[in-house]
Amino acid sequence: MKTFLILLSIIVRSSQLLLSDCGSELRRPQVTDISVQCGTSSIGLAIQICPVVYTGYNETLLILNHMMEPACRATIDESVTPPVARFNFPLNMTHSCGSTFRTTSAAGTGIFSDFSNIQTVNISGVVRSIDPTTGTITYNAELKYYYSCAYPLEYLINNTQIDVSASSIAIKDNNGSFISTLNMELYSDANYTQQLVMPSLGIELRTSVYVEVKATNLTGQYHVLLDRCYASISRLPSNSSFFNLFVPCSRDQFTTMIENGDSQTARFRFPAFRFIEQQNETVSTYYLHCITRLCEKSTCSTFKQCSNRRKRSTLDSTSLSTDQTYTISSPEIITKTESTESKEKPLVAEEKDGSSVGLGAAVGVLAFVCFIALCVAALFYKKLRN
Repeated sequence: MKTFLILLSIIVRSSQLLLSDCGSELRRPQVTDISVQCGTSSIGLAIQICPVVYTGYNETLLILNHMMEPACRATIDESVTPPVARFNFPLNMTHSCGSTFRTTSAAGTGIFSDFSNIQTVNISGVVRSIDPTTGTITYNAELKYYYSCAYPLEYLINNTQIDVSASSIAIKDNNGSFISTLNMELYSDANYTQQLVMPSLGIELRTSVYVEVKATNLTGQYHVLLDRCYASISRLPSNSSFFNLFVPCSRDQFTTMIENGDSQTARFRFPAFRFIEQQNETVSTYYLHCITRLCEKSTCSTFKQCSNRRKRSTLDSTSLSTDQTYTISSPEIITKTESTESKEKPLVAEEKDGSSVGLGAAVGVLAFVCFIALCVAALFYKKLRN
């Protein structure tokens, strides 16, 4: 059966690159002959083909992780110099051409120092040559090309100004990051269908702001988990006031978590507020920042447990460094510094009316009790006199 598969691989159509086509590129293989592109939805491999031809093989004899399927085979690319054999396969555990997925954990550092468990997934494998020689010996060296892509599973979605929905940022694939699949959008309704549109004079205080962080084109084994979201009055929060909407195991009493760690979408809402230090300005302007984790579906529940996190009541702003993070941005959140009567005063009035009714009832009950006590005392005194 093995011999049949080898023969079948030889029959597969080859570009038949000749030795004369390689020119000065015809040489022995080197460890630098392979380049790896760690994409957000796929991994691409490019192996210089001339050293392969020099050794006695062609692209049909390069096998990825022992996989013979056509989708896992190499194609020759002569449009580049030097020419290469290309492999490209998707990032999912059900069909990744035999790649090995390994998740590791370590304590967080820098901006993630609040977290005791930061995960990284490593995807690796090897391209091997198959020797077509059928005799007892061969003069062809065995070729092995190893590849590995490491993807961090924690991100700071930063510099998100509140106004309209955020736009995704495009990151080069070769950095081995999922960040280009994440975006943040803001909505004005609970169904997340109406994007939040910001008036020039800002939105009213206590207006509900619905936030959604969503992953797109991401392999299905990961969910989105928000570890921390906070607001600051500066794009770069290292030197400005900030307010935590929620941190691990704790959240502001007015922040409502709707969905987190259960799918590739995380959602929460909060009422619009203002920063006191901007009280002398016409509007209050601030930005949202979210630290986002991509967790494997089987482990997301673990990160929701407080015993597995470090909890801090404040954010160490000195540890924030923009060159260590990826950012997506949207226009700023603008709120009015002075509220209209329709928004604030009815709420205050209701609180005062409730207090007045409660106080009147208490006084009435006390007066009635005193009256009964006086009557009983009078009757008792009268009996004593008689």
